[in-house]
Amino acid sequence: MRPVRIRAPGLAGSVALLALANNAWVACAPASEEPVANSNKIVRLLAEGHAVFGIFSGEHTAEQGAVMAENRETDFVFYSLESGPFDIPAMQAYMQGMADASGANGTHPVTLRIPPIRDGHDTARDHVREGLAAGVAAIVFPHVETAEEAGLAVSSMGDNVWPGNPAGELVNVLLLEDQVAIANAREIVGTAGVSIAIPGPGDLRRAYEGDADAIENAIQTVLAACKEFAVPCGITAGVDDIAERLEQGFRVIIVTRPEALAVGRQAAGRSE
Repeated sequence: MRPVRIRAPGLAGSVALLALANNAWVACAPASEEPVANSNKIVRLLAEGHAVFGIFSGEHTAEQGAVMAENRETDFVFYSLESGPFDIPAMQAYMQGMADASGANGTHPVTLRIPPIRDGHDTARDHVREGLAAGVAAIVFPHVETAEEAGLAVSSMGDNVWPGNPAGELVNVLLLEDQVAIANAREIVGTAGVSIAIPGPGDLRRAYEGDADAIENAIQTVLAACKEFAVPCGITAGVDDIAERLEQGFRVIIVTRPEALAVGRQAAGRSE
């Protein structure tokens, strides 16, 4: 794996120390000799070696979209339609609310979590198609359990997906949230074309019946696979553990409370 050259201003301090403390964190980042010209902010930041921060959407309303637009510390919005009605028009209204409130600042990219592939392959493809047509920047696939499902997730999004296509402007995000997924972590994460992999602590907590050691071992198993295959690894985190997760090598952080964003960005040397 090639070393990453970090060009963005403001990173020489704490990120340099972070990289020296954890070489694997740097090794996971695709190399970028020049700034990446890409309309997808998530791709651009990851390709340049940055940690990326997102926040859960909150209520699925245009008004909440407008509120979210005021948060300039997040890199993306995590919008879930995993359960309940698959209401694309409501998501479009939310996105329009963000766009209208953002003005010249630009709107946040949206990552859409769809229902699990195991609910039906054809249905999953339809959900992907509808989400992409609505303008989301990424599709999140929950409860991916096998390499076959990982391959379907990758292929369902077409050819415009990073990093399989280095110029790709879409991202797939695979969530490993079950014991069988952890057992298959290397095969899933190592599937060609996977953009981001995330061990889901909440569902893993249920899968391992609250066994804290087993849950953390599962999380670290996915992180190890991500480092092995140079796939950015994500995690949900809060104020108390976000810096630790960055030090461990996680590069995509999703938070519930906005105050965690400032803590994470400081820990990662993200001043912009």
